[in-house]
Amino acid sequence: MRRVVKWSADPGLAVRMLFVMGLLALVYLAFMAVLISSGFDTVTILIIAAIMAGFQYFFSDKIALLSVGARVVDPRQAPDLHAMVERLAALADVPKPKVAIVDTPVPNAFATGRSPRAAVVAVTTGLLDTLEPREVEAVLAHEIAHVRNRDVMVMTIASFFAVVAQLVLRWAYWGSAWGSSRDRRGGGNAFVIIYLASLLVWVISFFLIRALSRYREFAADRGAALITGAPSQLMSALLKISGVMQRIPDRDLREVSELNAFFIIPAIKGSSLMELFSTHPSLERRLERLRELAREMEGL
Repeated sequence: MRRVVKWSADPGLAVRMLFVMGLLALVYLAFMAVLISSGFDTVTILIIAAIMAGFQYFFSDKIALLSVGARVVDPRQAPDLHAMVERLAALADVPKPKVAIVDTPVPNAFATGRSPRAAVVAVTTGLLDTLEPREVEAVLAHEIAHVRNRDVMVMTIASFFAVVAQLVLRWAYWGSAWGSSRDRRGGGNAFVIIYLASLLVWVISFFLIRALSRYREFAADRGAALITGAPSQLMSALLKISGVMQRIPDRDLREVSELNAFFIIPAIKGSSLMELFSTHPSLERRLERLRELAREMEGL
């Protein structure tokens, strides 16, 4: 009989996901209202929004994998990795995700996909070269905890709002420049309004995504510790990844930086960034939470 790790849903994560999605939906609706009131055709806007949302929903995992050059591997190509993922997925009581490998010296991992049944867990060659098997297991458990918590889907949808706002922001900027050179007295106000509204949507999305991303990392760390039963394995992995990251050339870090919000540790150097702007909590805070969890588990 297979063993399944039971852990209660994190109410803090659930509340934050609902809050972020609800607030972003309101902001997005207000943004569309601004576009419509500025003279854009309602039907056209709705059709474009629906197409973009559908594309993001069904192809987000492929876009994420393509952006870092990840390749999906089968059990014959990576038998040990597949066996590990299969065992951890069974413990977490989720369908086995697809497995992908990214050929980069940057030691990292991420999960993507619109649902647990369409999830992909990706690891880099740098991670496999850096960590011991038990540490790799802890990192994979962290990513599978993301799948179990369903926060990957929420992050994907939340990121969609920011992408749309950024696209309109660029369009409004160039449209305003082109329009003003053509006729400075006609239609300029509409472009200014759209530009400011797009900027506001992007800023709100930026901070909401980061707030959710920081909390979901704590939840996935907790899930990984419960799945493996050994918080120390994840602590060791985080320390090694963070240490190696400081020695990776900036060029290699930039090649995978698009997925910083999804990585187990962001592909950046140093710790000078304000936590408000970071997609992840500080390493020190994560280690302290894991130490507390280890003490709780030892007391059971």
